[in-house]
Amino acid sequence: MTPGEPLIRWDWIASHAGEISLRIGEHLELTVIAVVVGLVIAFGLAFVALRLPALSAPITGTAGILYTIPSLALFAFLVPHTGLSVLTAEIGLVSYTLLILIRNIISGIRGVPSDVRDAALGMGYTPQQILWRIELPLALAVIFAGIRVATITTIGLVTVTALIGQGGLGYFILLGIQLFFSTPLLVGALGSITFAVVADGALVLVQRALTPWTRLR
Repeated sequence: MTPGEPLIRWDWIASHAGEISLRIGEHLELTVIAVVVGLVIAFGLAFVALRLPALSAPITGTAGILYTIPSLALFAFLVPHTGLSVLTAEIGLVSYTLLILIRNIISGIRGVPSDVRDAALGMGYTPQQILWRIELPLALAVIFAGIRVATITTIGLVTVTALIGQGGLGYFILLGIQLFFSTPLLVGALGSITFAVVADGALVLVQRALTPWTRLR
C-alpha cells in the first residue's frame, strides 16, 4: 500500500466480483461440510459415551487433544499424507469441531431431568423412544449452542486453510498480505466476519423454529 492510496479500492472489488463470489462459495462449502461431518461423528461418539460412561473421559480427552493442536502444525502433518487438498482441510476443520459438539451433546442429554425420564418409562416408552422423543428435543437448545460455537470457529479456521490452497475468503487475506494491499485483505477479513454473523443469526432462527417451547417459557 502506497502513501495516499485509499484503504479500499472499490474498482478492484467491482472487477473481482466474480472471484469474490467464488471464494464465498468455497468458504461456505468448507464450513458446511466440516460442521455436518463433525456433528455426525460427535453424535456417534456422544451416544457411546452416554451408554458407556467409562469411555466418556477417553472420548472427550482425545477430542480435547485434537482441539489443542495448532492448525498450522496439523495441516503440516497432514499434507505429506493427503496433499494440498480439500480432504486435508476438512480433516483439520472437523477435528476442531468435535470437542465443542461432543461436550454440548452430552451435557444437553444429561441435563434432562430424571423425573421426565421416569415419567416416560412409566408411560411405556422404550430407551430409544426416550432418546428421540424426550431427551434430544429437550437437549436441542444446548446442542444448538455447541453448533453455533463450532460453526463460528470453523468459519474463522477456514481462512487458515488458504495456506494449503483451500482457503475460501482466506485467499484474499493471504493475497493482501503478500501484495501489501489492503483491499483484498479487508475483503477477506470483513467477509469472514460478516459470514460468521449471518451464519450465527441463521442458526438462532433455526433453533427457535425447532424449539418453540423455549419461547413460551
